[in-house]
Amino acid sequence: MLSNSGGIFDAARPEQELARLEAQASAPDFWNNQAEAQKVLQRRRRLDEDVTLLKSLRQRTDDLVVLREWIDGGEDVGDDLLRGLDDLEREVEAGEIKKMLGGEHDAKNAIITVHPGAGGTESQDWAEMILRMYLRWAERRGFKRELLEAQPGDEAGIKSATLTVSGEFAYGLLAAEAGVHRLVRISPFDQAARRHTSFASLYVWPELPDDVDITIDEKDLRIDTYRSSGAGGQHVNVTDSAVRITHLPTNIVVSCQNERSQHKNKDVAMKVLRSRLYDLKLKEQQAELDRLGGEKQAIAFGSQIRSYVLHPYQMAKDHRTKYQEGDVTRVLDGDIDNFIKTYLMAKSSGTLGAATAALHAVARADLVRCSTVQGGAGWGLRSRLEPVWPGARMLHRHLDGVLRYGKHPPPTGWPEGDLYPR
Repeated sequence: MLSNSGGIFDAARPEQELARLEAQASAPDFWNNQAEAQKVLQRRRRLDEDVTLLKSLRQRTDDLVVLREWIDGGEDVGDDLLRGLDDLEREVEAGEIKKMLGGEHDAKNAIITVHPGAGGTESQDWAEMILRMYLRWAERRGFKRELLEAQPGDEAGIKSATLTVSGEFAYGLLAAEAGVHRLVRISPFDQAARRHTSFASLYVWPELPDDVDITIDEKDLRIDTYRSSGAGGQHVNVTDSAVRITHLPTNIVVSCQNERSQHKNKDVAMKVLRSRLYDLKLKEQQAELDRLGGEKQAIAFGSQIRSYVLHPYQMAKDHRTKYQEGDVTRVLDGDIDNFIKTYLMAKSSGTLGAATAALHAVARADLVRCSTVQGGAGWGLRSRLEPVWPGARMLHRHLDGVLRYGKHPPPTGWPEGDLYPR
């Protein structure tokens, strides 16, 4: 079995492909088309990393074979063999993840933004917990973290926060975490100690290089300056160094207050704006392709990717892959690599579609179970769900008819076979 551990790379034959690209890069007319030349160099760099990893795996495999032979000969090297197997497993897993992160921007740094859902202090506190989870995750992986701006909540938590995460494949890894995260717990802000459900959204964009073709007209920008908020200290809250930029055509707002210089804050905010505009451009192109292809978009609570339940039991569960862990405290402390890896493997194998459809049914069933006209609880739940699930308003209207009149026709546009009260 050990002799086949490099098999995940054998099919692509990266060494032969690398030799071909190096010969191509040595051609006299290689730089005549600079755009194509850059693509070739990027491909060569990735293949070079594959070849280096393949050689390392082969070397580790050979070392393990030797240790096995020594054990057969009576040598006491069992601990060395176990350590070698653990190291090999970690390197193979890292190699598998890299092979799954082959997107155009997966290797880039990431810009992430956290926003609380409706719910006031509860959701704002949950948003701060989510922010801390990703800061701890980045620290565990040795990634550089830089908080660009954070707007404190009214009583606790945050209203929004933006940070950059710099490291190998930071965007490709964090893109697996984009979506709505749900928390169920006994509220520390409720004197009656009732159970509350809170939502927070994570948005992820790649940090783009300066040569990416994104044109921003200065006339389309409104730039405001204000005093930085924070714990105080020298220079803080003394000058209007913080910068907020509004892109008027799209109404995208970005801000930065991390730097002491207003010019540096503006440069960082513009970098975030370029990344968000590029992401918007890609989504518009995909929407046009979907329209031309006639793809039907289901009404779904699909943006809720994970639930973190602290009461009445403890469990963190990814609704897309069904992967779950019981130690929620460890997960909230940044130990989320297994969730990311499971998602990437499901995505690469094409099994996410069925899981997403099942998630939609579960979400609708949950809304049916929790909604009620009496006491207004249904409206409170609807107000929390509507920002992330357009179907919440339609289903609640249908439930209202069921409870008031005993029957009601299915909501217009509701997909055939979907769950609703009969």
